[in-house]
Amino acid sequence: MVSGQIRTRQAARRRANRHRAIRRSGALVVLLGVALFLGLRSFDSGSSQPPTALANSPRVSLAPDGPPRLENLAAAPDGLQLEVPIRQGRITAIVYHGVGAGESIPLVPAGHQKNAGLLTQLGDLLTGGPTQNGPSYYVDSSAPGNPTGSVDVGTVAGTGVYSPVNGRVVSIRPYLINGSVWGSVIQIQPISAPALIVTLTNVNQAKNIVVGTSVTAAVTRLGAVADLSKAMSQDVAKFTSDAGNHVHIEVGKAPAATPIL
Repeated sequence: MVSGQIRTRQAARRRANRHRAIRRSGALVVLLGVALFLGLRSFDSGSSQPPTALANSPRVSLAPDGPPRLENLAAAPDGLQLEVPIRQGRITAIVYHGVGAGESIPLVPAGHQKNAGLLTQLGDLLTGGPTQNGPSYYVDSSAPGNPTGSVDVGTVAGTGVYSPVNGRVVSIRPYLINGSVWGSVIQIQPISAPALIVTLTNVNQAKNIVVGTSVTAAVTRLGAVADLSKAMSQDVAKFTSDAGNHVHIEVGKAPAATPIL
């Protein structure tokens, strides 16, 4: 009787050991699958910029021009939300980068960072973050300053640029490169955060946009993306297959915060 009980306990231990081995094997397969998945994503996105072969690959035809649908691009202090200013089907890349010694306020991107490191991607997968409710983007850490101090929304020159916020145009000035004018710098005071100023650069200003014009996010056309390909080398080109034309957006403090009437 005793020997039978011993054999029974030994058989139970063997079964338990087999079950633990199966569970460990299953967990290992899952982890290997996750690592392979993230590794492929990391290769596809690149750790800092896409591989040359991908960057130079031909793109599909862009969608017809027109206003974008409302989609959160990034957040800033005081509850300010920036909306996507370019029709989604015409965006070539969205790139956040620093702006040197400027006084821009760091943005909090919405969506998924395409060139996040492997460990960051694994952490996001395990924790369920970051938010996926927004467009995919890159972060270019090669520029000085906070890496999310500004954002470039890439598209082909001539594409319509729409207001990223509800507000009022408070300043328009020429955008100068080496003494020549290449479009305009348009500044908007948002209704939701009047202590801040949203600045858009690389825009050929629309005729109906003047200081004092009220603008609506994703509705009011501010102008069109200027072609800077002959004036300067554009960092967005590191992440696209074209010249890297784009609209540049920064958020800063208003020189004198006055409520919008």
